[in-house]
Amino acid sequence: MADISKLSRFEAVVLVHLDAAYNLARWLTRDASGADDAVQEACLRAFRFFDSLQGPSPKAWFMAVVRSASLDWLKDQRTRGADDSYDEALHTASASESTESLVARDSEARWVHAGIAALPREYREVLVLRELEELSYKEISAIVDVPIGTVISRLSRGRDLLQQRLLESRERKRS
Repeated sequence: MADISKLSRFEAVVLVHLDAAYNLARWLTRDASGADDAVQEACLRAFRFFDSLQGPSPKAWFMAVVRSASLDWLKDQRTRGADDSYDEALHTASASESTESLVARDSEARWVHAGIAALPREYREVLVLRELEELSYKEISAIVDVPIGTVISRLSRGRDLLQQRLLESRERKRS
């Protein structure tokens, strides 16, 4: 009976964040199957330690577990010498959009995703957590286990670096 209750609470509190978990794992691992593996491992860890849930929010706690599982997956891949390729599947379009606007939007999205993917991990993860997952600085601080000031600094530097790289990329295309 206790296991059923724990499972129900786990589903209601943690598993509602699976999309966010996969998104973070995907950006960190740069690999779809790696993200799947990391999220699956994170779910197992989270369930095992669910009774010790702590932090600013259940989502932040779970995202910290996902981050840890993703970093463990990356470490394991490095020891195996795996290729670190990245190919992000992009948004699907509505039927009312023109082909030209679809191509332009797809191209722009790929360009920005490539820029984010090229950032060092410490900048990439805070950008994804803040801009895509809309977490607070406090939650991000708990997830990446650094002070809030460091989160703000990394976010600022990451944004600046992304902007610089995107501008340089645009200039290279023009010339």
